[in-house]
Amino acid sequence: MTRAVLVATAALCVAGCAVPPDRLPTLPDGYAWHAEPSRSLALQFAGQDVWRLHFGTDRTKPCFHPLALPGGPALTVDAPADHRWHHGLWFSWKYLDGVNHWEHAAGSRQPAGQTTTQLDRLTLHGDGSAEVALQLATGQAGQPPTLREQRHLRVLAPAADGSYAIDWQSTFTATTACTLDRTPLPHEPGGKAFGGYAGLSLRLRQLEARDALTTAGAVAWNDADRFRGDADAFEYRGALAGQDVAIAILAHPQNLRSPSPWYAIRSAAMTFVTPAVLCHGKLELAAGATFTLRYRIVVHPGRWSPDQLAAAHAAYVLANP
Repeated sequence: MTRAVLVATAALCVAGCAVPPDRLPTLPDGYAWHAEPSRSLALQFAGQDVWRLHFGTDRTKPCFHPLALPGGPALTVDAPADHRWHHGLWFSWKYLDGVNHWEHAAGSRQPAGQTTTQLDRLTLHGDGSAEVALQLATGQAGQPPTLREQRHLRVLAPAADGSYAIDWQSTFTATTACTLDRTPLPHEPGGKAFGGYAGLSLRLRQLEARDALTTAGAVAWNDADRFRGDADAFEYRGALAGQDVAIAILAHPQNLRSPSPWYAIRSAAMTFVTPAVLCHGKLELAAGATFTLRYRIVVHPGRWSPDQLAAAHAAYVLANP
């Protein structure tokens, strides 16, 4: 059984056992913690998930779904019929040494490449914030892992307007020499209109009046309903249940290939974005090589201006030098 520590006030609990409600921190009115032992953790408002992190063995990869504003419907979608391997907010490489870790293999409900997840630690706070430490191993089934990851997630407490942020840090270490790659870009040999994606990814609902911007300004979509461009941050937004809502992703300037490459889709069927670190080319790693990717994901009401997006990015970097 995966062993982990849950810290809630002064209580310690091994994952897999129930956490008595009176051992969890007291939260502001309307909010509550909800835990499914060894499977997921959620912050709820009025009995509905504001966010839920899935980390159990029932998932091929850990993910956040739903992401919502308090009292509102989910902004994300999970395992939609068109792409069953899309899971709200999640992280996946595309090709590791030529093996597909993204799409499901033919006739299977999981990719050819496999990822295992170990939950190390959950820390819950009385203001509605949480910290999660995970260890992941990626490679081929039945073989030692090629890539190990230490993932630290810090979900900040909701603000008065219901907005909140997720600070995401992933440190990768190659156990052997390996290559991370993606589907080629349209102008490359064998290129596709959908080439370039891999990494942290967000699949949103089909919001009304969708649009997007980066710190460089409004996003311009190509004839294939795609966008590729480099910027410090990206925001996708639209209307849902009569309210303007948005999710912004802020990329840390110390990430590889900063400012971040972005790949986004705005089609009749899909609303998707990824800070695609591999968009412009593959990454070859020597044995023992390590690198870290850091992001802040902000769920908020309204639509930010480019200046507001830039200010949020600057505040993130200042708090996380």
